[in-house]
Amino acid sequence: MANKVILVGNVGADPEVRALETGVKVARIRLATTERIFNRQTNEATDHTEWHNITLWRGLADVADKYVRKGTQLYIEGRLRNREWEKDGVRHLGYEVVADEMTLLGRRSDNPASQQTPYQQPAYQQPAQPQYQQPAQPQYQQPVPQPAQPTIPAQDPDDLPF
Repeated sequence: MANKVILVGNVGADPEVRALETGVKVARIRLATTERIFNRQTNEATDHTEWHNITLWRGLADVADKYVRKGTQLYIEGRLRNREWEKDGVRHLGYEVVADEMTLLGRRSDNPASQQTPYQQPAYQQPAQPQYQQPAQPQYQQPVPQPAQPTIPAQDPDDLPF
């Protein structure tokens, strides 16, 4: 059985991030996916947008808190979950995607979060190249003769011990 959802869309509002009493971070995101539907009779294309509730836990919530803002394009991979709750005596049923993977898409300059907090490339220094040494020439030796493998006589299939 499989329960897998893959979405590519744009964030509709800044993430709602909070920490539970245990210190675990959780973030909720509204993600819009748009599908273009072409009507052959009218020869027109219309866009159909679906809104998805995405829940991110722990490390993904940290990344969302730092780098995701309204308008950010995301790739989300996760599992579909249904939720039930009661409000004003009315029972509601909703669906959410619990994210297992999240990838920020688009250029960094397109991401609103990158304009708020400047991203600094970590300093990286190319390690020094070791001096190349010529490998020693292999010494050729006479092959050691291997003993002959014993042959096992073929058995008659009707003469099996079981």
